[in-house]
Amino acid sequence: MKLSEGIEQAIHCVTMLAGLAEGQVLSAAALAEYHGVSASYLLKHLQALSGAGILATVPGPKGGYRLALAPKDISLLNIVLAIEGPAPAFRCAEIRQRGPKPLPVRYFQAPCGIASAMHAAERVYRGELAKTSIADILAGVQAVDEDGAIAGRGTDFIACHVRQTGR
Repeated sequence: MKLSEGIEQAIHCVTMLAGLAEGQVLSAAALAEYHGVSASYLLKHLQALSGAGILATVPGPKGGYRLALAPKDISLLNIVLAIEGPAPAFRCAEIRQRGPKPLPVRYFQAPCGIASAMHAAERVYRGELAKTSIADILAGVQAVDEDGAIAGRGTDFIACHVRQTGR
Protein backbone atom coordinates (compact mmCIF):
# COMPACT_ATOMS: atom_id res chain seq x y z
CA MET A 1 0.00 0.00 0.00
CA LYS A 2 1.36 3.39 -0.95
CA LEU A 3 0.14 6.52 0.75
CA SER A 4 0.71 9.98 -0.69
CA GLU A 5 3.42 12.28 0.65
CA GLY A 6 0.57 14.41 1.91
CA ILE A 7 -0.09 11.90 4.69
CA GLU A 8 3.38 12.37 6.18
CA GLN A 9 3.14 16.13 5.80
CA ALA A 10 -0.31 16.24 7.38
CA ILE A 11 0.71 14.15 10.38
CA HIS A 12 3.81 16.27 10.99
CA CYS A 13 1.81 19.49 10.70
CA VAL A 14 -0.90 18.28 13.07
CA THR A 15 1.79 17.19 15.52
CA MET A 16 3.46 20.59 15.31
CA LEU A 17 0.17 22.44 15.76
CA ALA A 18 -0.41 20.40 18.93
CA GLY A 19 2.40 22.45 20.50
CA LEU A 20 0.60 25.76 20.13
CA ALA A 21 -0.87 27.58 23.10
CA GLU A 22 -4.47 28.82 23.22
CA GLY A 23 -5.00 31.67 20.76
CA GLN A 24 -1.98 30.82 18.62
CA VAL A 25 -1.91 29.75 14.97
CA LEU A 26 0.70 29.01 12.32
CA SER A 27 0.32 29.93 8.67
CA ALA A 28 0.45 27.37 5.89
CA ALA A 29 3.59 29.11 4.63
CA ALA A 30 5.31 28.70 8.00
CA LEU A 31 4.35 25.03 8.23
CA ALA A 32 5.63 24.45 4.69
CA GLU A 33 8.89 26.26 5.46
CA TYR A 34 9.50 24.25 8.62
CA HIS A 35 8.97 20.95 6.85
CA GLY A 36 10.70 21.96 3.63
CA VAL A 37 7.69 21.18 1.43
CA SER A 38 5.66 22.96 -1.22
CA ALA A 39 3.28 25.48 0.34
CA SER A 40 0.67 25.03 -2.39
CA TYR A 41 0.71 21.23 -2.03
CA LEU A 42 0.56 21.45 1.76
CA LEU A 43 -2.27 23.99 1.65
CA LYS A 44 -4.47 21.47 -0.16
CA HIS A 45 -3.94 19.01 2.69
CA LEU A 46 -4.43 21.60 5.41
CA GLN A 47 -7.76 22.49 3.81
CA ALA A 48 -8.74 18.81 3.78
CA LEU A 49 -7.85 18.55 7.49
CA SER A 50 -9.96 21.65 8.17
CA GLY A 51 -12.86 20.20 6.21
CA ALA A 52 -12.63 17.04 8.30
CA GLY A 53 -12.81 19.06 11.53
CA ILE A 54 -9.25 18.21 12.59
CA LEU A 55 -7.90 21.73 12.12
CA ALA A 56 -9.53 25.08 12.70
CA THR A 57 -8.72 27.99 10.44
CA VAL A 58 -8.46 31.60 11.45
CA PRO A 59 -8.84 33.93 8.45
CA GLY A 60 -7.09 37.24 7.93
CA PRO A 61 -3.56 38.61 8.06
CA LYS A 62 -2.96 37.17 11.52
CA GLY A 63 -4.73 33.95 10.60
CA GLY A 64 -3.53 30.44 10.21
CA TYR A 65 -4.18 26.96 11.50
CA ARG A 66 -4.59 25.36 14.91
CA LEU A 67 -6.03 22.09 16.14
CA ALA A 68 -9.80 21.88 16.33
CA LEU A 69 -9.59 18.84 18.62
CA ALA A 70 -7.39 17.73 21.48
CA PRO A 71 -4.34 15.67 20.37
CA LYS A 72 -5.77 12.62 22.18
CA ASP A 73 -8.90 12.88 20.01
CA ILE A 74 -7.09 12.90 16.65
CA SER A 75 -6.11 9.46 15.38
CA LEU A 76 -3.78 8.71 12.52
CA LEU A 77 -6.80 7.16 10.80
CA ASN A 78 -8.66 10.49 11.04
CA ILE A 79 -5.78 12.15 9.21
CA VAL A 80 -5.43 9.43 6.57
CA LEU A 81 -9.16 9.51 5.84
CA ALA A 82 -9.13 13.31 5.62
CA ILE A 83 -6.30 13.27 3.06
CA GLU A 84 -6.93 10.06 1.12
CA GLY A 85 -10.70 9.76 1.51
CA PRO A 86 -12.72 6.85 2.88
CA ALA A 87 -12.48 4.52 -0.14
CA PRO A 88 -10.62 1.28 0.56
CA ALA A 89 -7.09 0.99 -0.83
CA PHE A 90 -8.01 -2.25 -2.61
CA ARG A 91 -10.92 -2.22 -5.01
CA CYS A 92 -11.94 -5.58 -6.41
CA ALA A 93 -12.87 -5.33 -10.09
CA GLU A 94 -13.95 -8.99 -10.26
CA ILE A 95 -11.43 -9.80 -12.99
CA ARG A 96 -11.90 -13.48 -12.19
CA GLN A 97 -15.09 -13.24 -14.26
CA ARG A 98 -13.33 -11.84 -17.35
CA GLY A 99 -11.21 -13.34 -20.08
CA PRO A 100 -11.74 -16.30 -22.40
CA LYS A 101 -14.24 -19.02 -21.62
CA PRO A 102 -16.20 -17.14 -18.95
CA LEU A 103 -18.01 -19.27 -16.43
CA PRO A 104 -21.62 -18.80 -15.35
CA VAL A 105 -22.29 -16.40 -12.49
CA ARG A 106 -23.11 -19.31 -10.15
CA TYR A 107 -19.34 -19.98 -9.84
CA PHE A 108 -18.82 -16.54 -8.37
CA GLN A 109 -21.45 -16.47 -5.64
CA ALA A 110 -18.84 -16.69 -2.87
CA PRO A 111 -16.69 -13.61 -2.31
CA CYS A 112 -13.33 -13.64 -4.05
CA GLY A 113 -10.67 -14.99 -1.68
CA ILE A 114 -8.22 -12.32 -2.82
CA ALA A 115 -10.68 -9.50 -2.14
CA SER A 116 -11.58 -11.02 1.22
CA ALA A 117 -7.91 -11.21 2.26
CA MET A 118 -7.19 -7.67 1.11
CA HIS A 119 -10.23 -6.25 2.90
CA ALA A 120 -9.28 -8.10 6.09
CA ALA A 121 -5.76 -6.65 5.90
CA GLU A 122 -7.17 -3.16 5.42
CA ARG A 123 -9.40 -3.57 8.49
CA VAL A 124 -6.31 -4.44 10.56
CA TYR A 125 -4.34 -1.54 9.07
CA ARG A 126 -7.13 0.95 9.75
CA GLY A 127 -7.64 -0.48 13.20
CA GLU A 128 -3.99 0.15 14.06
CA LEU A 129 -4.16 3.70 12.73
CA ALA A 130 -7.33 4.30 14.74
CA LYS A 131 -5.54 3.20 17.94
CA THR A 132 -2.71 5.74 17.56
CA SER A 133 -3.44 9.36 18.45
CA ILE A 134 -1.40 12.50 17.96
CA ALA A 135 -0.93 12.48 21.75
CA ASP A 136 0.69 9.03 21.38
CA ILE A 137 2.99 10.37 18.64
CA LEU A 138 4.00 13.29 20.86
CA ALA A 139 4.71 10.96 23.77
CA GLY A 140 6.89 8.82 21.52
CA VAL A 141 8.90 11.83 20.37
CA GLN A 142 9.38 12.99 23.95
CA ALA A 143 10.60 9.54 24.94
CA VAL A 144 13.47 9.62 22.41
CA ASP A 145 14.30 13.35 22.68
CA GLU A 146 16.84 12.87 25.49
CA ASP A 147 18.63 16.19 25.05
CA GLY A 148 15.59 18.22 23.97
CA ALA A 149 16.96 18.96 20.50
CA ILE A 150 13.80 17.89 18.68
CA ALA A 151 11.51 19.91 20.94
CA GLY A 152 13.90 22.86 20.86
CA ARG A 153 13.93 23.01 17.07
CA GLY A 154 10.14 23.17 16.94
CA THR A 155 9.83 25.56 19.86
CA ASP A 156 12.35 27.99 18.35
CA PHE A 157 10.58 27.95 14.99
CA ILE A 158 7.15 28.40 16.55
CA ALA A 159 8.41 31.35 18.61
CA CYS A 160 9.52 33.11 15.41
CA HIS A 161 6.44 32.30 13.31
CA VAL A 162 3.47 32.02 15.65
CA ARG A 163 0.55 34.39 15.24
CA GLN A 164 -1.59 35.51 18.15
CA THR A 165 -5.29 35.52 17.33
CA GLY A 166 -6.63 36.68 20.65
CA ARG A 167 -9.09 33.76 20.65
